[in-house]
Amino acid sequence: MDIKKEYKYALLVPTSMGVRITPVNQQPVYSSTRFDMQVTSAETNVASISSFLGLPVKVLTTFVKDSPIAKLIKSNLKSRHMDYEGPEIPQGNPWGYRHQFNIADSGFGARGPRVWNDRAGEVGRTLNVKDFDLERIFGKEGVAIVHLSGLICAMSSETSNFCLQIARFAKKYGTKISFDLNYRASFWLGRENELHNIFSEIASISDVLIGNEEDFQLCLGIEGPDAGGKGIKAKIDGFKGMITRVKKTYPNASIFGTTLREVISTNEHLWGAIILADEDWHVIEPRKINVMDRIGGGDGFVGGLLYGINKGWDPEKCAQFGWATGALATTFLTDYAQPADEDMVWSVWSGNARVKR
Repeated sequence: MDIKKEYKYALLVPTSMGVRITPVNQQPVYSSTRFDMQVTSAETNVASISSFLGLPVKVLTTFVKDSPIAKLIKSNLKSRHMDYEGPEIPQGNPWGYRHQFNIADSGFGARGPRVWNDRAGEVGRTLNVKDFDLERIFGKEGVAIVHLSGLICAMSSETSNFCLQIARFAKKYGTKISFDLNYRASFWLGRENELHNIFSEIASISDVLIGNEEDFQLCLGIEGPDAGGKGIKAKIDGFKGMITRVKKTYPNASIFGTTLREVISTNEHLWGAIILADEDWHVIEPRKINVMDRIGGGDGFVGGLLYGINKGWDPEKCAQFGWATGALATTFLTDYAQPADEDMVWSVWSGNARVKR
């Protein structure tokens, strides 16, 4: 995939920022009295791979004016080497706008993690194209890849139009478009036809399409994986059939990807990936990884894949790096991986966990 060389930002992500509250010591929420709080969003989870490895990243978002949580978010983004811009929205009153809260434990062993999203009054739902100079961002500053998420696209009518306009501007100025479908039933309720049309338009001009079987079926109406026998080979063949149908319907994209995950226990997963690049398949059969916290693993995969694309690597190398950054993300208590350098990632890929002095 050719990448435009004249750009200020390697990666641009529109997002709604929030915080995650997690019990310490891998305990459930309801039985805990001590919690850690971190800044999070799926889209900045993706972008963190590039930002920690030295590529310029920009975040488009919106903030609650004078909020201490907004101040925490801004400080966190700076610590992750990310530029950001977005309007400051007055809270209004105690029942007005705020940043979302994600309340989640990590699980342990046989007890799986549980997540509770509290998004009432979420300021990110106000993301509006009128608040951003897209001509400047895409036409003057320049962006190599814009990464769009179905989570943001489906949050509200405003955010749906926002993502659609960003995709159109990206296409106009030669920016590559990555689209992770990220279907959420509660976001789509009552808006199925509207969102299907918007998602289909974005997918039709995207260069990279990411999703699982549910995403492709429920967002784009593509038939799911072929039914077959048991075992990993049958599962992979089924996914290949589905991705082939996606490619036939959305031929503009040159890279299609999905992850493979089998949960043995909360802290032990089998982790794999499938990439179709042009006409070539790159399959990483699931391998065992140890998991400290699973949230962000899929985002880490996408982040590594896009990093490789920006670096001009061949698709097989991009897939391997994405697998490894996804696995790396599950070893951090933050929702995002913080790679020290590429060597750390390749050590994960090679299974080399020896001490480095």
